[in-house]
Amino acid sequence: METNTRFVSAKLCFVLGFLANCCVRHVFSLSITVLDVECVSELVLYEGDIISGNFVVMDHEIFWNSEHPGIDFSVSSPGGNIVHSLKGTSGDKFEFKAPRSGIYNFCFRNPLASPETVAFYLHVGHIPDQNELAKNEHFNSINVKIAEVREALESITAEQKYLKARDARHRYTSESTRKRVIFYSIVEYLFLAASSVLQIVYIRRLFSSSVAYNRV
Repeated sequence: METNTRFVSAKLCFVLGFLANCCVRHVFSLSITVLDVECVSELVLYEGDIISGNFVVMDHEIFWNSEHPGIDFSVSSPGGNIVHSLKGTSGDKFEFKAPRSGIYNFCFRNPLASPETVAFYLHVGHIPDQNELAKNEHFNSINVKIAEVREALESITAEQKYLKARDARHRYTSESTRKRVIFYSIVEYLFLAASSVLQIVYIRRLFSSSVAYNRV
C-alpha cells in the first residue's frame, strides 16, 4: 500500500512538473531606467504562445506637467513588425498571441530627457495541444484544461503585480506631493518673514527721516 502511494505521488509530481514546463515558458519582472529608448528581448518558442504583461512608470515627477507626452511602448515580432503598441501612457497591461516563434523586442521610448524608471512584468505562456499531449502516454485532454487554469492563475498573479506597482507609484506620488507642499510652505514663510523685516526696516527709516526733518 505504501509502495503504491509513493508511486502515485511520484507520478503526480512528474505530471505537475511536465505541466509547469509546458505551460510556463518564461516569467520575469525587472526595473528599467528609460532615458531615450530601452528594449528587452524575449525568445518565444512556439507560434500562438500567449504573451502578456504590464508596466508602470514609477519615477514620474515630470507628469506634474499635464502636457507631458508620456511613455511609448511597442512590441516587435522577429520579422520586425509591430504587433502591439501604446502611446503616451504612464502604465498599462497587454496580452496577445505570438504570430510566430522567435525573438520579440519590448521597447520603451521616453520623448523627454528626464530619466524614468519603469517596473516591467512579462509572461510567456504555452498551452499544449492534443499533438503534444499524445506524445506522452501519461497525459490526456484534461491536461489541456489544467494548463488553461494555470494560465488563468498566472493572469491573476500578473494583475496583482500590476496593482502593487500602481500602489507603489501612488505612494511615491503622495510622498512627493507632501515634500513639495512642505518645501513651498517653508519658502512662503521665508518670503513672508523677509517681507516683514523689510517693512519694519523701511518704516523705521521713514520715521527716522521724519524726525530728522522736524529737527531741522
